[in-house]
Amino acid sequence: MTKTADTPLASDLIRSAAAALEERKEEINRLNVFPVPDGDTGTNMSLTMQAVIAELDALPPFPALADVCKAVTHGSLMGARGNSGVILSQMLRGLCEVVGQADSVDADLVVAALKRSVEVSFQAVRKPVEGTMLTVLKDMHEAASSARDSGADLDEVLDAAVRAAFDSVRRGPDLLPVLKEHGVVDAGGFGLAVLAEGFVAGLEGHEFSERDIALAAGELTVTPVDDWDDQEYLYCTEFLLHGADAEKSFLEEWIAGIGGSELVVGDRDTYKIHVHTDRPGDVLSWATSLGEVSEVHINNMRRQTAERSQKIGAEQRPAAQPSKPFGFVAVASGDGIAEILRSLGVDKIVNGGQTMNPSTAEIVAAVSEVDADSVIILPNNKNIVMAAQQAVSVSDRPIGVVPTTSVPECFAALLAFDSHASLEENVEAMAEAASTVVTAEVTTAVKDAKSPAGDIKKGQVIGIADHEIVVIGEDVSAVGLELIRKLSDGRETLTVLAGEGFSDEDLDAFTRAVSDEFPHLEIDAHRGGQPLYPLVLGLE
Repeated sequence: MTKTADTPLASDLIRSAAAALEERKEEINRLNVFPVPDGDTGTNMSLTMQAVIAELDALPPFPALADVCKAVTHGSLMGARGNSGVILSQMLRGLCEVVGQADSVDADLVVAALKRSVEVSFQAVRKPVEGTMLTVLKDMHEAASSARDSGADLDEVLDAAVRAAFDSVRRGPDLLPVLKEHGVVDAGGFGLAVLAEGFVAGLEGHEFSERDIALAAGELTVTPVDDWDDQEYLYCTEFLLHGADAEKSFLEEWIAGIGGSELVVGDRDTYKIHVHTDRPGDVLSWATSLGEVSEVHINNMRRQTAERSQKIGAEQRPAAQPSKPFGFVAVASGDGIAEILRSLGVDKIVNGGQTMNPSTAEIVAAVSEVDADSVIILPNNKNIVMAAQQAVSVSDRPIGVVPTTSVPECFAALLAFDSHASLEENVEAMAEAASTVVTAEVTTAVKDAKSPAGDIKKGQVIGIADHEIVVIGEDVSAVGLELIRKLSDGRETLTVLAGEGFSDEDLDAFTRAVSDEFPHLEIDAHRGGQPLYPLVLGLE
């Protein structure tokens, strides 16, 4: 096969693959039953590819192949979501290590790139499992190599690889009993096959649906599956670790000791870490002792499993009218905070907060799961307000955004809701109620810095009032008390949310000290369970 000037650019082919995956992500999500309920595979793989597209969008027109490969490698690492997304990023990295060095594209290059992709992705997974997306990739390489050795040209080698991908997906249940038990194929493997088909469809200029290699109708069924095992780890925890002066092997050993499904990819500049654990706070504290973290995502997998099963079941029932006029979506982190929000009427909680900013897509997805005519979003962090506001234009129903910047503001806003008022009236009244709250937070400095309150040393305790550092100290409770001294004038009530690492004994001692010094304050103390911030205070 000879390529001409009309051959699509590599970046356009990647867009074609990403579009195919996005179109079928819900179908892929419904297959997600193995190895653990780790989010939605289709969504995670699609978000990973969208991060790649964002990197490609930043390139100049007609970029060199090497630049495209750099963008793919960087974008997929930085944007990898979930177990499947991290593994996909390593598959893409392996491909790009070979393709990025090439002067021309032919059958030999495809085979070499697939071989390197297999090597890199298998190295990334400590316990590879047959029947998953790793098997699909391996089968793609073997089929491409066999076709090349028999004299096939570039088009024929690519066709062989894609057909092998779907054939491998079909064989997955024979290799992995849990797939056969539930009557599904591996979600990640199917997603990889869809990506490959989308790429080749863009290259050959035909529609995705023209290739009759998809799973046959009726060949497999999808039923609601609640496959959560309480003996498994509860939280899927993933983040980027920047500037850690540590070897990958050291990170892998530590992560393996605190959880399962562990993945550590990248290098000293930026590591992507994924682990299933019961102690996400400990993981993040350890990580921040080594460097800086970003793109933190913590998901409760038991709830994800139940929500997925409920969603599939709902899809199989006749459509019904919304059950109520108003629903609520709030962004928060911490089981205790989530329980309080639900008691105040919140329907859907999006995991997020400081260092864990959900995207507009995640907020829109949460809105779509609320059974109400209109939905009010409470972002609870200044960095999330814009993403929430962007959801208004792309949602399938009326949305109002109350621009709350903290959880205590959210509590006040929810208490101001009036079921007899309009959406607009409620947003205005709830925003006004939120504005009467002063929020203070206590945390630990992760590096040396300067602030209006003075110089800060790494490891010192800092007190933040309405997003500005105003207290520096050595003890969490002492800094919390000093914050209240600065903020309590004219205030009548104090909400205390105790985070991870602040024990019940610490909380009792703190509330007694506050009561002794500020007898006029009505104290409402709860276990919030939020990470990184042992104390969150709200004064009204």
